[in-house]
Amino acid sequence: MPAAFAIANGAPEFSARLTTQVLVCSIIAAFGGLMFGYDIGISGGVTSMDDFLIKFFPAVYHKKHRAQENNYCKYDNQYLQLFTSSLYLAAIVASFFASMASKKYGRKPTIQAASIFFVVGAILNTAARNLGMLIAGRLFLGAGVGFGNQAVPLFISEIAPAKYRGGLNICFQLLITVGILCANLVNYGTSRMHPYGWRVSLGGAAVPAIILLLGSLLIVETPTSLIERGKKDEGLETLKKIRGVDDVGKEYEELLEATELAKQNKHSYRNLMKRSSRPQLVCGTMLQIFQQFTGINVIMFYAPVLFQTMGFASDASLLSAVVTGLVNVVSTLVAVFSVDKFGRKKLLIEAVVQMLITQTMMGGILTVHLKNSNAMPKSYATLMVVLICLFVSGFAWSWGPLGWLIPSEIFPLETRNAGFFFAVSTNMLFTFLIAQAFLTMLCRMRAGIFFFFGAWIVVMGLFAIFLLPETKGIPIDEMNERVWKKHWFWKRFFDDDVPETKPETA
Repeated sequence: MPAAFAIANGAPEFSARLTTQVLVCSIIAAFGGLMFGYDIGISGGVTSMDDFLIKFFPAVYHKKHRAQENNYCKYDNQYLQLFTSSLYLAAIVASFFASMASKKYGRKPTIQAASIFFVVGAILNTAARNLGMLIAGRLFLGAGVGFGNQAVPLFISEIAPAKYRGGLNICFQLLITVGILCANLVNYGTSRMHPYGWRVSLGGAAVPAIILLLGSLLIVETPTSLIERGKKDEGLETLKKIRGVDDVGKEYEELLEATELAKQNKHSYRNLMKRSSRPQLVCGTMLQIFQQFTGINVIMFYAPVLFQTMGFASDASLLSAVVTGLVNVVSTLVAVFSVDKFGRKKLLIEAVVQMLITQTMMGGILTVHLKNSNAMPKSYATLMVVLICLFVSGFAWSWGPLGWLIPSEIFPLETRNAGFFFAVSTNMLFTFLIAQAFLTMLCRMRAGIFFFFGAWIVVMGLFAIFLLPETKGIPIDEMNERVWKKHWFWKRFFDDDVPETKPETA
């Protein structure tokens, strides 16, 4: 492993190695991403299975097989969309309680709670006898997603050395993509298991949750959380353990200083409303909004449905979803090895160009070659799959992983849990909105939906160029001094001559 490293630009030198302890803890924690990804991938495949539709959504089943049915409106059903989107409503509420649990009890117990919620949800979905039981299972899964997505990125950011924080944190997104791929493979296999293949698919969600629950017994608590909760000696010993060196005095002193500052500002949600917190809050939440409005979840949630709309048979549509899932995994690996080398902004801006071109081409092809009731010519359907893969690859090495990484590293300790809660809940809210509205949007807007998301990609590109600072290699407790106060636009929010806005009640 690389030896001790120094942070430039006048920052303290923190002695640290990329230890086996950090790697193991990061990988185990990242299984929270595997849970999330499995659910994203499994729901789209299950909702395209006839056995599932016959039991829970017979009206959709009959519409799907009706002759001359509108290609774009086969699956336009609010209850079917609620099956997918209900999880994210629960996740919004759960992430609020997870932010408090993470601060009061630690990151590790919060991760364990996430796995327990997810196991319960998987059991309910597998045994579902009616729509109510099915939705109840989704709500428990949502609680697991809320707790996991709140705690895991913070956990990894706090234990990782600054030099390797980006790559390690992207392990979370990497396992999301692995989860999606696994779900697509499972769906491809269970689609032939009549009439209960969908139960096997939904029950598979328990596997990553159980792995996370057992693995969480092996991970350490973060030094930041230990010190924050008054366990200073244990925090120091843990810091030495994860850094692989005894000379951790400078980093420990900085953690103590950050913790004392946080104690003086007890009301983290109130502090988040201060003028000096606005840059992190705006960037952290806007990244989540933009991540969803790339249109990625249109593809990941509903890939089999989307491919069937383009004229693929059921098995072919599931296989195409497997292909896009594999592209997703490989491309996220690119981010793991490049984010700490090239930085965050370059990856985001390059991907904007790539996604905009592919979205525009996809919209154009569908406009010309897919009418209400025809099958798309095979050559163009194949080209659509290629374009979707190019789109997914651009997202997977940029806005996907960095949408989670950047918010986890930009908030100071006094607002970290509250700030990341806003980021996570914003992500869940807009994921819910997209999931709930997509099939209706597809029916109403048809191919225009790709141009809709393309317009958003232009906006997010401008945001990344002008308003998002680079955070590569900066210790998370030095972001204000070294990033925000030096940014051409955001530095005005730290001007001592400008009075802060009166804090609102938390």
